[in-house]
Amino acid sequence: MKSLTNSFSPTFKQRRRGLLCILFFGFIIFVWQLGATGLVDETPPLFAAASRAMAETGNWLTPQVNGLPRFDKPPLVYWLMGLGFSIPGNISWDPLGTWAARLPSALSTIFLMLVLGDTMMKYPQEDNNFNRRTAVVTSLVFALSPLVIIWGRIAVSDALLCSTLGICLLLKWRRFANPEGEVWWLSWIFLSLAVLTKGPVALFLSGLTILFFAFFQNNFLGILKILRVLPGLAIVCAISLPWYLIELLIEGKPFLDSFFGYHNLQRFTSVVNSHGEPIWFFLIVLCIASLPFTPFLLISIWKNFSNISKWSRRLIKKPEKSLFEFSFFWLISIFLFFTISATKLPSYWLPATPAASVLISLSLTNHVKDAFLKSLAWKFTISLSIFFFIFLFSSKLWIHLLNDPEIPNFSEELTNSFLIEKAGFVFLLIAVLGIIFSPSKIYGKLLILQIPIALSHFLIVLPTFDLADSLRQLPLRQASELLLNSQQRNEPLVMVGAMKPSIHFYTKQIIVFEGRSKNALVNVSDRLKNEKRRGWEGRPIYSSNGSETTLLLIDKRSVEKPYWQGLNPKVLGYFGVYSVWRLDRAILERRAKSLKTEGVISTWENPRPERF
Repeated sequence: MKSLTNSFSPTFKQRRRGLLCILFFGFIIFVWQLGATGLVDETPPLFAAASRAMAETGNWLTPQVNGLPRFDKPPLVYWLMGLGFSIPGNISWDPLGTWAARLPSALSTIFLMLVLGDTMMKYPQEDNNFNRRTAVVTSLVFALSPLVIIWGRIAVSDALLCSTLGICLLLKWRRFANPEGEVWWLSWIFLSLAVLTKGPVALFLSGLTILFFAFFQNNFLGILKILRVLPGLAIVCAISLPWYLIELLIEGKPFLDSFFGYHNLQRFTSVVNSHGEPIWFFLIVLCIASLPFTPFLLISIWKNFSNISKWSRRLIKKPEKSLFEFSFFWLISIFLFFTISATKLPSYWLPATPAASVLISLSLTNHVKDAFLKSLAWKFTISLSIFFFIFLFSSKLWIHLLNDPEIPNFSEELTNSFLIEKAGFVFLLIAVLGIIFSPSKIYGKLLILQIPIALSHFLIVLPTFDLADSLRQLPLRQASELLLNSQQRNEPLVMVGAMKPSIHFYTKQIIVFEGRSKNALVNVSDRLKNEKRRGWEGRPIYSSNGSETTLLLIDKRSVEKPYWQGLNPKVLGYFGVYSVWRLDRAILERRAKSLKTEGVISTWENPRPERF
């Protein structure tokens, strides 16, 4: 086996130029201007606040946000973000807190790009030829996926799961392809990191992929032996299990109910947070996530299905040439698992994007021998690009449908930015290049079509992030600054309506968040008197250290509710759809008492798994 491997495997020196090229693209796509915009509500500020709290309090065990433990995810992503917040003078070079919070997502995504590219170069899949171009194409197909561009630059755990699980699966395949040349334990370490990123879901996704692939290869026991499953699972338990056990001992039933009960079991078996979607949801996500190269992904999926349909006569390739099939089962495992899940989100597809990139990049090689299918995919990609060009240049017909209550003038601002027209020209350029190079029979020619997409990162993606930040998040940062500058001694802070955790992040204060209902007003009144959180407690108006007023950040839709009118607030400022009030708590309590006589009840003490 060793001599066979060395016959086609290039040296690291040969691969270095390709890796440097991939590293360059990775940095400009995911690190360039990473800290230029603020955190995007609602989830990223929760991760950032918990991570900063770890750095400031020294409690690196239990994530905490707004005075409450946050059990939704294991600690790895918080630890990595917390390292950035621990750097002395962090506030001077990272005033928005986004470098520290987003860097784990960005760097882990780049790391996966490198492992993808290195795998394609070390184990070339087309005609035994060492081809850097195909490696770069694979990494860029992954990096330029709309899903990866978004989640690789925001402060959540999805990109870290995608990277740790993706690297784990690639290393497992490399071990299968070359048992004597690849260490067995490294893939299990990355699986441990994946379990510390999102929990047991990583074990299920990895296990399903290996199970399907081993069954297809008709070598189930042999593959388990090569991968050394039992010692590997021991490594996973040794690395990832201690945190779960310690957290369970310290926090007890709330941790068990929230993390395992709500965020894992309940998300899989029932719809959480209104994220229920139809059974075909991930078919749509699959197509969108690979644009504009979806046709190439579809012909690769079709090729694999065709091979499986001829089960007794199916083509089983040599281990070192089986990445095409392995990537198919990787993608199918994630598709099936999350299609069965009751709760569905677009980000759940992210761990499948590395597999999709391999299938796309190999679609024009001998893995798909049907010349008609290849030609059809190329022509359909051109047609798709022309369609998007026409659609984007017809924006006057549909731009008014983009309605975000938090950004009333979004359509107008987007039109004035000319970003839609720039995107249209990018698709036109893709179509033109596709027509010009359609007859070419060169490996990696998808790279030609990727050039406009890479350029669009500077022309469209980053300016879009800037525009969204200035319209949606800047008002919240300005409101946070006013709240801090206006706050009197022991004066509590409240946000009503749209609940934005970035207010907690930027003020570094406990915020009483409530919605728009009548119950919300009653809840605010009661919570300011009775609620207790870690580091904060409500106090009656005339108690020692109590405050007769509260600062309240309220959105326009809430102000229009009759029960929030007539309270005689002192308006301190307006910021987009938000206004900052100083409100007399005695008046607030009288309104709450009046609502209670109408039958409105307090609900804030009812258990809420995602309370913040």
